[in-house]
Amino acid sequence: QVRLVESGGGLVQAGGSLRLSCAASGSIFSINTMEWYRQAPGKQREWVAGITSGGNANYADSVKGRFTISRDNAKNTVFLQMISLKPEDTAVYYCHAVQAPRVGIRYDHWGQGTQVTVSS
Repeated sequence: QVRLVESGGGLVQAGGSLRLSCAASGSIFSINTMEWYRQAPGKQREWVAGITSGGNANYADSVKGRFTISRDNAKNTVFLQMISLKPEDTAVYYCHAVQAPRVGIRYDHWGQGTQVTVSS
């Protein structure tokens, strides 16, 4: 079993910055992609950014240029650096890990979420 624990959320004013962390523990072998999703009140969960074990990163258009995803494979941790935050970034942010131990086998793991609130 894989456990993901997010931290770093909080309340920040518009234009401010936050850095989220997600630490993976447990049976973490063969974890490839790690991602961040977010869910605002009354909205569906949306993908924010993802990074492969090799360091290839991708971003949703809404955060491109403001958010940076990175990972420390040695510490099994993924980060999301967020700058120039906007009120519309307010959401619960979830860490997601894809584990693929063999071809055709895939496990999805989610963290419990961390609240980010951006005040105007």
